[in-house]
Amino acid sequence: MDSKDVERRWKVPVPVQMAIIHQESKFNARARPPRTKLLWIIPWTRPSTAYGYTQALRSTWDNYKRSNGWFWSSRDDFGDGVDFIGWYANQANIKAGIPRTDAYSLYLAYHEGIGGYQRKTYLKKPWLISVARKVKAKSQLYAMQLNSCQGSLKSRSWW
Repeated sequence: MDSKDVERRWKVPVPVQMAIIHQESKFNARARPPRTKLLWIIPWTRPSTAYGYTQALRSTWDNYKRSNGWFWSSRDDFGDGVDFIGWYANQANIKAGIPRTDAYSLYLAYHEGIGGYQRKTYLKKPWLISVARKVKAKSQLYAMQLNSCQGSLKSRSWW
């Protein structure tokens, strides 16, 4: 699955998908949160199970796999990652009424969880609101870039 497939399946624009992945992992397939330190020196445990392009928690990823029946999907596979973003944005749309095109609100729901978004937990986190604004701006930038080269991206036959 690629980003255009996800856009068709879940109605989440490619720029929104890319902006969220950029913020979460900078497109690093094996991204993880940094380890905590024991005695300020010794690498210790990680603060969460976040992993891969999407930094999805293991429990949320498991919900995604159960929901779609895709038990072999992997958090470090780009196609699976963008499909997860589409699935999550669709859940946020259904449960919280967030438009699938609203990168700002989708990112807040993505970070806080849909329930946290509905409870407005992000209002106590000015740093998160700032990050969500950056995700929105990145989505807008990606949309402009994509629009400027759209014609050259049309699929062409090899013959």
